[in-house]
Amino acid sequence: MLVVGFPAGAFQTNCYLVAAGDGAPCVIVDPGQEAEAGVAEAIAKYRLSPVAVVLTHGHLDHTFSVTPVCDGNDIPAWIHPEDRVLLSDPMLGMSKEAAAFFGELAMREPAEVREMTDGAELDLAGLTLTVDHTPGHTRGSVTFRTATEEGGELMFAGDTLFAGSIGRTDLPGGSMAEMTESLRTKILPLPDDTVVLPGHGPATTIGRERASNPFLTGMIDLSDPGSAHRGRGRGI
Repeated sequence: MLVVGFPAGAFQTNCYLVAAGDGAPCVIVDPGQEAEAGVAEAIAKYRLSPVAVVLTHGHLDHTFSVTPVCDGNDIPAWIHPEDRVLLSDPMLGMSKEAAAFFGELAMREPAEVREMTDGAELDLAGLTLTVDHTPGHTRGSVTFRTATEEGGELMFAGDTLFAGSIGRTDLPGGSMAEMTESLRTKILPLPDDTVVLPGHGPATTIGRERASNPFLTGMIDLSDPGSAHRGRGRGI
């Protein structure tokens, strides 16, 4: 399996291209601000043929380039229906600081948008991506899991889980109660050797986070509303 990742834009959002190997079809995960050039460079370098964009959620730092990337390559974008509105009206999900940074934006959906729901299996580019709905950061946040050649799984976590932290829950559509349930039912049951590629920051594993992430070890009380602020991850 080939996974190419790079941080894009002011928020250093990780954009990934995943394929069976060089010269193969690929899926693009979360093309954010200023991601177009990096996507084009990776496609050319590894001779990839994009077949779809998949979005972990609808925040602008993860979707800024989705329309030019999709329409420029004549491919669809996949998103959870709860976050679809953010493709055309991203201000609905932003903090005041992020809204001030981006200013007034005229956004539109890509020409083709497909919706995905919890438990769906997307057969794309010769890969099977399992969709887990993980609300908390946004109502439509999801993670994507796919099998590796070594027998384990690789998870694209978006802003649900970071190395050492979790996504912030104080933005419009966020909920610490929903995040807690997502972590309990969708993240903690995964095998320790699951490799996690988050929306911001370095890669990690479920085992490492289970042992050291204060939001998963119980060191931080998730029922405390202040946890949403102490645990802010990067993003908007």
